[in-house]
Amino acid sequence: MKVEHLGGLKVRLTGGTDGRGGGSGPAVVLLHGWGAPGDDLVPLGSEIAAPTGTRFVFPEAPLSLQMGFGESRGWWMLDIERRQREIAAGRASDLSREVPKGLDEARAKVIAMLDELERRLGAKQIVLGGFSQGAMLACDVALHSGRTLAGLVMLSGTLLASDEWTPLMQKRKGLKVFQSHGSLDPLLPSFMAEQLRDLLMQAGLSVEWVGFRGGHEIPGVVLDRLGVFLRSVLTR
Repeated sequence: MKVEHLGGLKVRLTGGTDGRGGGSGPAVVLLHGWGAPGDDLVPLGSEIAAPTGTRFVFPEAPLSLQMGFGESRGWWMLDIERRQREIAAGRASDLSREVPKGLDEARAKVIAMLDELERRLGAKQIVLGGFSQGAMLACDVALHSGRTLAGLVMLSGTLLASDEWTPLMQKRKGLKVFQSHGSLDPLLPSFMAEQLRDLLMQAGLSVEWVGFRGGHEIPGVVLDRLGVFLRSVLTR
């Protein structure tokens, strides 16, 4: 693994020709979820059967969170007490119309990182994705940016900012999307992810949906299917 700073973000690189992001292969960028350490998703680089030479890029979110247990980071702040109350009461929080404070800033940082990834590391094919909050940010970046992407990956994400996102989806017609979600997810209920899936498909994006019986997680079946997806959208 190698650590770089791209567009103002600390990133960890794996894969490629040397296990440290070397070579000129395609790049898979995965954004971690809220409250996770910056290296949370790094092990996935060796668990996903991507094409030979694929480089994995794991950016670290800019916000340091004080959660009382090790390193915790976020792309934007959450009202965690509110979420805990809703979960305890068995109520699903509908985030579909919310535009989180800090989303614009997070988007700008990821776009700057992708610009430098192309410029400095010569990434000609990029798949952008993430888990949970990272998946939502990946979707937001894909919809707001005109950048060519080989694919979009959303692992346990959900619909946000629907008034902004929905009109932008048509511009991404034909984009290959991989989306997974657990039917028992207590944090982001599956029906909200399904709503996002349906909107994307109606706009002409090509969505591969992988539902599984589980919670807020990335099980082996998702990693297996994700490997197949990456092998189909990435070429050398």
